Amino acid sequence: MTVTTLYFGTDRVGGVVTDSQWHAFVDEVVTPRFPDGLTHWRASGQWKSASLGIVREASHVLVIAHSNAGAAVDEIVGDYKSRFDQEAVLEIESPGCVSF
Repeated sequence: MTVTTLYFGTDRVGGVVTDSQWHAFVDEVVTPRFPDGLTHWRASGQWKSASLGIVREASHVLVIAHSNAGAAVDEIVGDYKSRFDQEAVLEIESPGCVSF
C-alpha cells in the first residue's frame, strides 16, 4: 500500500481556517474519498513562502493508507487550496506495509 501524509496550513487572508471549517472539510471532502479510514491531528510547523519568507502557523496533518488513490488525493489538495486560499499543501507519499 501507499501511505500519504498531507500537511495543511491554516493561515489565510483575513484569518485562519477554524476547527469547525477543518472538520467540515474532512467530512465533506476527505471522508467520501476514503470512507475506510484516515487519521488526522493538529500540529504546528513552518515553511518558506515565496512571498513571505519563513511562515510559522498552526496546521493539520492527515494520513491515509491506500492502494491507488492518486486522483482522490489530488482532489483533496486542490479543494483545500481553493477553498481556503492556500499557496501549497505538502504531500509526502511512501510505501507502507499495512495490516489490520
